[in-house]
Amino acid sequence: MQRKQRLNQIVSAVLSKNSMEVHDLAHHFEVSEATIRRDLELLEQQQLLSRTHGGATRHIAFNDLPLGYKNQQDIEEKRRIAHAALTYADGARVIGFTGGTTIGEFAPLLANRSGLTVVTNALNIAIRLTENPGMRVFTVGGEVRSSSKESVGPSAETFLLDYNIDVSFIGVDGVEASAGCTNYDQIGARVNSMMMKQSRKTVVLADATKIGRIALASLCPMTAVSVLITDSRAPDSAVDAIEARGCTVIRA
Repeated sequence: MQRKQRLNQIVSAVLSKNSMEVHDLAHHFEVSEATIRRDLELLEQQQLLSRTHGGATRHIAFNDLPLGYKNQQDIEEKRRIAHAALTYADGARVIGFTGGTTIGEFAPLLANRSGLTVVTNALNIAIRLTENPGMRVFTVGGEVRSSSKESVGPSAETFLLDYNIDVSFIGVDGVEASAGCTNYDQIGARVNSMMMKQSRKTVVLADATKIGRIALASLCPMTAVSVLITDSRAPDSAVDAIEARGCTVIRA
């Protein structure tokens, strides 16, 4: 395993369990404890983790994983999810996008469509879609998160009140039947929630690593989600519990 991939997986492991010990990480990745300590030192410099005596925990300044880390994870599954989501864009005239790597795989699949209006708080997605002169793109204003390239904050929430969206495609950090959809970033979660409220239908795109995970900030209950599209690795028990809340689940 290359170091970049290992660093990515170390961050994910610590975030999912809140903290990890050096010896457990060394055993899991089959490297020396000295190697893990060097990895943790680098990740602390990047404000992704904080080192503790014997391990690591979430950094106090942590908001979200940078796209550079997320882009390397589960890419084939995210592409299958993106293609499965195309069905739910058919017939829509106004589409909403949040940020996220799975959304980032999906949005370009619509890049050649004309007569479509897009509302998004993800600047990287907006820039990509403006290459099509036949598409109208509205970007949400506000503070831009360097990690996700998303605009967040009160002005972003207010901006969305002026738009009526046919269907929104939402990226999340966690999906669990009782907790609903959750994000690591509290401020970003409020913007995503507002986009959902302005939408007639909400489609959540989340690979199987997000299923059963509960992140810091609540976004919405499962009853507010029309469709969840995940991948074939999602556990049956978790999917059954989500479907029992009235949400349709598609495993791509």
